[in-house]
Amino acid sequence: MSNRPSISAPAAEAGIRHPWGLLSISLGLVLAGSLGAWAFKTDFGRVDVMGFTLPTQNGQWVAADLFKPVSASDKHRVPLVVVCPGFERSKETLDSYSIELARRGMAVITIDPYAQGASSASNQRRSASLEGYGVIPMVEYVAGTPNLNYVDKTRIGAAGYSAGGNAVIQAASFFGRGGARASRRARNRAAGPVASDAATNAEPAGPPRTPAPSRLAAVFAGGYVLSLTDQVLATVRSNVAIDYATWDEGSFRNVNRNADLRTAPEALRLVNSGLAKDAAVTEVGIGRMYGDAAARTLRVAFNTPDIHPMLPYDRESIAHLVGYFSTAFGLQPAIGPWNQTWLVKEAFTLVALVGGLLFLVPFAALLLRTPAFRRLAHPVPPPLPPLRAGGRILFWATFAFSALLACFVFMPMVRATAWVFPAASAARQTWWFPERINNAVLLWAVVNGSIGLVVFWLTYRLHGRKHGVTREMLGLGASVRELALTLALSLVVFGAFYLLLFASYGLFHTDFRFLFVSAAASFPRDMLLVALEYIPLFFVFYIGNSIRVNSASRFAGQREWVSLLVMGLGNSVGLALILAIQYVSLAATGTVHWTNEWLYANLLFGIVPMMFVLPYYNRYFFRLTGRVYLGPMVTCLVFIMMLITSNVCYIPIR
Repeated sequence: MSNRPSISAPAAEAGIRHPWGLLSISLGLVLAGSLGAWAFKTDFGRVDVMGFTLPTQNGQWVAADLFKPVSASDKHRVPLVVVCPGFERSKETLDSYSIELARRGMAVITIDPYAQGASSASNQRRSASLEGYGVIPMVEYVAGTPNLNYVDKTRIGAAGYSAGGNAVIQAASFFGRGGARASRRARNRAAGPVASDAATNAEPAGPPRTPAPSRLAAVFAGGYVLSLTDQVLATVRSNVAIDYATWDEGSFRNVNRNADLRTAPEALRLVNSGLAKDAAVTEVGIGRMYGDAAARTLRVAFNTPDIHPMLPYDRESIAHLVGYFSTAFGLQPAIGPWNQTWLVKEAFTLVALVGGLLFLVPFAALLLRTPAFRRLAHPVPPPLPPLRAGGRILFWATFAFSALLACFVFMPMVRATAWVFPAASAARQTWWFPERINNAVLLWAVVNGSIGLVVFWLTYRLHGRKHGVTREMLGLGASVRELALTLALSLVVFGAFYLLLFASYGLFHTDFRFLFVSAAASFPRDMLLVALEYIPLFFVFYIGNSIRVNSASRFAGQREWVSLLVMGLGNSVGLALILAIQYVSLAATGTVHWTNEWLYANLLFGIVPMMFVLPYYNRYFFRLTGRVYLGPMVTCLVFIMMLITSNVCYIPIR
């Protein structure tokens, strides 16, 4: 890149020289990524993938994807596994489970847990225990409907990760109580809260009856062992496997306060629940299969070397999953457990994500050439004077201050959500900022953005204007009419991005994502109302970042790539420092530094990459318009919509 564009050149030309070519590349990446992801998601046409919604009790619903092997029919019935993601995750995040199980001849239904993805919220405060986050009604549907006539109803399984792992264990306990009691509890849930546990658990008069076979033949729980209690396991009549990361950040909650399952009481209770008393073990053999799959007493514990958020993306853990269900269901798939293609699908959705995000810049550049928006393209202001000794010290001091502020403000904002947003923090349905985890990010963004704006004003007033910085260099000048037109342009760009996303989802049933970063195409319509709450407040941070990148950090004589790299690091290093502290503590002591807030720290895996690329967008949109406003308007709309549609949201059920 050149040091800076010519001042006399229109900004739309200076910011991007060949918008049509770049637009073609972005659309080509979206098409190639979506088509490739579809090919691997469907195993090249050998698996049909379709979405559907299941109405459940109390006006609730569960959104799901069905993976049906083409070979399955009423004459060739196959097992079915219901897959449940964890907290803050949607059904697409466990494509690793769904793809690999379906490739081996099993039908799969992957659900959005209640209050996540496109599923409704739940009226149950203890949804995991009482509804399995939606697993229980989905299993009831699969077991009872004649529609899925290609499913072997004696081989229904469930797999979950993290909170989804808890959900499938609770579901196994629920269905193990017997058909009559399970049905009665389902009716009680549909009718509303029960009067007492005694009324719920009461058995009809008469001699004791042999419990009906559990509707769940096998379950696999990844990343969760807290529900492996004697009370829960007493009614489990299913084969059970668990997989727990050896460096799980939440292991401080376990009885032994570590992740080693060999002598963990949770793993011992699980294994011994399937063995006769005289065969009970005192140490669990990791990966060893205990019990009998035919008698539904099969028990196995895995300890995959990884951390909690990466467990469902670990090839070894996926091999455990497919190997376990193959054994539990008596299958002999021709594909070995390590023959996995889900990561290729993930690479293709990454290509689509890159293409979709790349689309924003050339599309805006072309709109700026139209009569409707041409007036927004101003010449790019001259850069700030080169940094001298005093200015260099001030720059790096504010850089360090901003990074440390980002780091040490985050956890206090996490704690502040309990009293600023009490309903969402207590997992209650509410219209008052209903996103429990994102509320912490919101408070952090408002505080950081506000302080950043104050720091910019002070440095300009006390230093910048005394050392050659003029108002014309800042790119802040704009009338109310121009700001309104800029907002209109950003809404058009935002709408085009989501039309592109919806088209990809409609044609290929794939969205734009890679591991923790995603642009979801499936969410409740009410999410647009939620966005109206979050986006204006988040904009404080986004406009502050654009001003920092373009009005305070664009110096004459500095290479463009160096400037953007410094800004990208400045934007992300504070949050990355939280992760560094968290995992250095875990490595040194066996326990993470922030225990009560460990889930919030894990959220940063998806936020840090977006924070790094944000300055690049703000600089390129600045080069298109010569003003600081279009970048934060477009990125705030797109990035915050991506954020709020990928997290838990307690929108009230209408």
